Amino acid sequence: MELELRPDFDKVYQRYEAFWNRSVADRPLVCMTLPRAPVAGETPPASFAREYPDHRARWLDFEARVEQTVWNLEHRQYLGDALPTVFPNLGPEIFSAWCGCGYEFGEHTTWSTPCIEEWDRDALKARLDLEHPLFKALLEFTDLLIEAARGRFIVGLTDFHPGGDHLAALRDPARLAVDLIENPDWVKRMVPVATEEYFTAYDIFYDRIRAAGMPTTSWIPLVSFGRYYIPSNDFSALISREMFEEFFLDGIAEECRYLDRSIYHLDGPDAIRHLDLLLEIDELDAIQFVPGAGNESLERWMPLYEKIQSAGKSMQILDVNVDNLGLLFERLRPEGVYVGGVGGVRDRETAEAVLRRFAVWR
Repeated sequence: MELELRPDFDKVYQRYEAFWNRSVADRPLVCMTLPRAPVAGETPPASFAREYPDHRARWLDFEARVEQTVWNLEHRQYLGDALPTVFPNLGPEIFSAWCGCGYEFGEHTTWSTPCIEEWDRDALKARLDLEHPLFKALLEFTDLLIEAARGRFIVGLTDFHPGGDHLAALRDPARLAVDLIENPDWVKRMVPVATEEYFTAYDIFYDRIRAAGMPTTSWIPLVSFGRYYIPSNDFSALISREMFEEFFLDGIAEECRYLDRSIYHLDGPDAIRHLDLLLEIDELDAIQFVPGAGNESLERWMPLYEKIQSAGKSMQILDVNVDNLGLLFERLRPEGVYVGGVGGVRDRETAEAVLRRFAVWR
């Protein structure tokens, strides 16, 4: 595959494959980016200053967003194994909007409003609508990005947020938590239905991307030429290990079996109670742990990373900086490690020095 913004893609991709296979090529997978200054006389597109009547209009101005995306990608330096990737983002609950939720656009994010008030009355109405205006909008956005990307960068899948988070959007997180006690049968009926609908939506966008000759990527910018995605359940922070196992674990395992490559997004300290169950899913390839604001500490979470590695899973480590590399090298093996950024790298020289240190990690 040839990429104008990453001419050595084929060599770099070998490290992604090694990561997925819980191994290491010449060194672990390490991604870093830095801004690239515009050349003399170069100015950003006028669309950056475009005004809109409301946030929705701005989110749905795909012509402007594609133009800005191309500019931003062209003005980055891709160091280590970083790739020029982008995904058509319409917010984290867009899948739930296609299934009946109301949808609001804010300045920096979006949010849904529940559509299941009464299970008996509303559950059968909460179904994937392939004619939904926002479904068609995402198809348009994806196609425009693919056209702009050809031979230059990689277009990925949107943030679907299926599974338990999708049910929480349909119902409301607090009410869904109560439903696990008061309406467990409805929840258990909805999980497999929602999973099949997610697979339907996934395949439509996956087929477009693969038809364009691109690997699969998304909001975690790993890549694979098979079906790749990010199983998750942020709602699980509200429930016990027993409820997670009873209601949601099988659905997550089903997602992993459907995919060729998967990395589970473990969101915050309150989700750690579910890690042992997740590590038992044979088809799950990797774990991304996000400690959350105020909890960033490689030393604090090192036992968690050691557990993941001992279970035979790959992992993304986010809280790495130039000052704690020694701890990383001392406590973990390089096989199956993906470092998605290194704090303190502000220039190419420092990035190259960091990569030299990773190259001798054994």
